[in-house]
Amino acid sequence: MAPPTYSDIFKGTNDLLNKDFFHGTPLAFDVKTVAKNGVNFTLNAKQPAKDAPLATTIESKFLDKYNGVSVTQGWANSNTLKTKVEVADLAPGLKTDILTSVNPNNLLSDDKKSMNINIDYIQPQFTARGKFNLLNGPAGFVGDLTVARDGIVAGTELQYNINGGAISKYGLALAYSAADYSIGLAVDNKQLTTLSFNQTISSALAIATKATLNPAVNAQKVNLEFATRYTLDPANQAQVKAKINDAGNLALSYKQLLRPGITLGVGSSFDALNLNEPVHKLGWSLSFSA
Repeated sequence: MAPPTYSDIFKGTNDLLNKDFFHGTPLAFDVKTVAKNGVNFTLNAKQPAKDAPLATTIESKFLDKYNGVSVTQGWANSNTLKTKVEVADLAPGLKTDILTSVNPNNLLSDDKKSMNINIDYIQPQFTARGKFNLLNGPAGFVGDLTVARDGIVAGTELQYNINGGAISKYGLALAYSAADYSIGLAVDNKQLTTLSFNQTISSALAIATKATLNPAVNAQKVNLEFATRYTLDPANQAQVKAKINDAGNLALSYKQLLRPGITLGVGSSFDALNLNEPVHKLGWSLSFSA
């Protein structure tokens, strides 16, 4: 089995801490369908903040399985056209994709268009990725490499400014995963240090915690987060989640499969130390797939 990518080394912890809480968007709605010829259609609509207009995107994905090529075309209500072309198995384990974004009304504006070229090379012993940013801002490259053996995963990430000819960021990560838990440490060139831990206590209960030290903000304070997920009914994927940090920010959520293809999620967040302050958030999500 190939090692995880650098960004997925702490996926178990990050998913428990960040996914399926819903309060970040007051409204989220998506519909996914598949045509008889295999073409995928997706409609996403989100309200990024209270009283804000909906941000909506329509996408279609065409897949040529024989040649390993797929094309995804999206159109947002901000009049942004996004295209993604993926080519798999150029060589065993080698995959590349090109992502472009452009606003037809601002073709000459640099901040309204972008192009990224991503290259992934996955082997049983290692996983390597490279990303080239060509249009949006200074030309840059981000690369990462991970290796794994006997449950231990080590990885490094490098960000390079092509125009400036200098390394702008780098990071290192080390993790150990067992059948029911994982623990890991990551640090970057700005001494941002993160310790992550997650454990599957039973088939229904999982927990995760993260400690972060950011010397650029406060070298004397470690920020702590804790999250838990409890599965109420595996048959309809009903689950509740809760997380809290050392600042007293509490988030709660509930997610359930209402019927095949329809999933409902609701979430809220509170300042547990100042319940009288009007900073509470509420959001919900409805997903359809067919």
